[in-house]
Amino acid sequence: MEARRSQVVVGIDPDPARLWPAASERAPEARALLAGSLVAADRAAAEVAGRVSGTPPAARVAGDARFGTAAAVLAHCLALIDAAAPACVAAKPQFAFFEQLGFPGWLALEHVCARARAAGLLVIADAKRGDVPSTAAAYARALTGDPLAADAITANPLMGRDAVAPLLTAARARGAGAFLLVRTSNPGAADVLDLELAGGRPLWERLAEMTAELGAAAPGAPAAGDPGAGLADVGAVTGATAPEHLARMRELMPRTPFLLPGIGAQGGDVAALAPAFAPGRAAGLVSASRSIAGAGEARGGDPAEAARAEAERLRETAWSLV
Repeated sequence: MEARRSQVVVGIDPDPARLWPAASERAPEARALLAGSLVAADRAAAEVAGRVSGTPPAARVAGDARFGTAAAVLAHCLALIDAAAPACVAAKPQFAFFEQLGFPGWLALEHVCARARAAGLLVIADAKRGDVPSTAAAYARALTGDPLAADAITANPLMGRDAVAPLLTAARARGAGAFLLVRTSNPGAADVLDLELAGGRPLWERLAEMTAELGAAAPGAPAAGDPGAGLADVGAVTGATAPEHLARMRELMPRTPFLLPGIGAQGGDVAALAPAFAPGRAAGLVSASRSIAGAGEARGGDPAEAARAEAERLRETAWSLV
């Protein structure tokens, strides 16, 4: 953050129906990357089966509609990362947009993560995983190990501490962290997360306390009351669409990094997020997806130039809050 003077995360949510037209120039590069992955897969398959596949991988990429869509998505993502990266500190690919494309989409996701790292960005795997303890740990190993090697993952804590703790242990073993859903940016968050508990507090306050406790429980973590304590390795997803809760969240989670989605397209305003940065600039990550990728569509002009301009605008606004 200090090096780039930025707290901006570019969200990567590639809708195949809304890709940048100009990204078609990157299609040969994207197809070559997918073909390279298939070559590696063919070699591995040949070792297992004791034979060599008869269909060249490049031909499959050219002839299979699924690979064509994945290549178009990958071309769009490469262009988006290259445009926005100088103003950002992290990329946050939303896994569902890649998983819907099947195996080719997963290959595209691997290359998106690799390009983000090559651009000097951290990678936040926005998969919102959550399950019973053994499964949660497997999710964490899958997302933070090769080839994705995410620096952090998003996770759903509603199944309780015993499901989250193994996920955190597995992520920490790979040098990664996690952001737990505390109060999300969608309007429907109020349906569940704002429900009052028996003591009169909203459910999200208990999730906030649990998030802070899990961060304080990290191996080697300083005591929660230590004035010299740094940030925890367990963060919280705290939607930018409900900034009225941020001050209370900071009381409950004084050392927790906040991931703040919902800027722009969902109505969140960067200027309202100052309470998130009370512990310092590194305590908040401002996440924007459609407002960056769709800046050209909203304002006109070259999509890449508009995306870069919007990322720069968000960077300057957020940096000025502290």
